[in-house]
Amino acid sequence: MRAAAILCAAALAAPASADPFEQFGTAMKYGLPLAAAVCAVDQDRAEDFAVRGLLQTALVWAMKEYIDAPVARRPSGEMGGFPSGHAAMAFFGAADLAGKCFDDQPEAGAFAYGAAGLTGWSRVHAGHHSPQQVWTGALIGLSFGAASFGIGTDGASFELGMKF
Repeated sequence: MRAAAILCAAALAAPASADPFEQFGTAMKYGLPLAAAVCAVDQDRAEDFAVRGLLQTALVWAMKEYIDAPVARRPSGEMGGFPSGHAAMAFFGAADLAGKCFDDQPEAGAFAYGAAGLTGWSRVHAGHHSPQQVWTGALIGLSFGAASFGIGTDGASFELGMKF
């Protein structure tokens, strides 16, 4: 229930002047990881979640900052588009939620992954990223979100969730 409240608050916090689809993507960039953070705190794994989130963010930032190749060029012509940070954050939150918080609720995991996918598409739709930039961000976020480094627990693992 808390996760739903956080997602609603994030959606309401988006700027009113933007395209609604772009607003949704921005809300999910923050809302999905925030919902996953609430779950991580409830499950007493906040340290592991924070380390994975910081490493994921640092990797995306470093790639945006230091990759000077055609793949980094945004559709507008500017550099710094590789990978999509919105997609990385949304998929980080979705993978953590689906793999660690929604063990017996595959429909909730599907919803989280669907929202993350729409976040990525919203970036392409808005002209901020190419599909390749979004896919790369999604894979980075998915990898760090599904992982568990074992900080404060018994061991490391990798869990995508959505078991049927």
